Amino acid sequence: MANKPGSRKPKKLPRSKYTRAEIWEIFNRFSQQRPEPKGELEHVNPYTLVVAVALSAQATDVGVNKATKELFRIADTPEKMLALGEAKVREHIKTIGLYRNKAKNVIALSQKLIDDFGSVVPQDRDALVTLPGVGRKTANVVLSMAFGHSTMAVDTHIFRIGNRTGLAPGKTPDDIEDILMRRIPEEFLYHAHHWLILHGRYTCKARKPECEACIIADLCKAKEKTCSVPAAIVTLEQPQFQ
Repeated sequence: MANKPGSRKPKKLPRSKYTRAEIWEIFNRFSQQRPEPKGELEHVNPYTLVVAVALSAQATDVGVNKATKELFRIADTPEKMLALGEAKVREHIKTIGLYRNKAKNVIALSQKLIDDFGSVVPQDRDALVTLPGVGRKTANVVLSMAFGHSTMAVDTHIFRIGNRTGLAPGKTPDDIEDILMRRIPEEFLYHAHHWLILHGRYTCKARKPECEACIIADLCKAKEKTCSVPAAIVTLEQPQFQ
């Protein structure tokens, strides 16, 4: 079967530390904890989402939201952003890291959307990554949040969780994306990237994971747990795996 546009040839997956039943239970718990997880970048349409995600590289969502609140009020289309101009975009986002280069990219991606896509954000990963400042992670976020596609946007949180827990050990974000997209049960895939990002942001933190507050601590096989949690024996009735 031919690969879908924007997909990569599947690699052989590394041996998992988790059974399929354990993976199912991990994401089942995430689904109960946050039934409708939401991305935390504020936006008003697909265009402002593209801009917000592009600005979020090496910056916090809180910082981006603060910088774009007024910007998106006056420039929520590519045409309005071009009319505003690069210098004024810089003024709005100067509290964000790498703001000069990011302002340049915002203007360039706006121009490309007008010239090549009729001012409409494309619903295709290959097209999205042609926009200045938009990489695969940004494209995946946009496809998920704006258009409802099941994607895996691997940021620093998901990269850390994948390797720390052994759920998706990989050397690159692309490796981890491949593993998670193929291991996570289909019924959980749409919300999975938000669950993992929020879990990494608020519980499985970089410096000191809060294992005592973790809903999957008894299933987690990470070496550096911060508290002793008895291992769970997963014997729940789950769907038949193919």
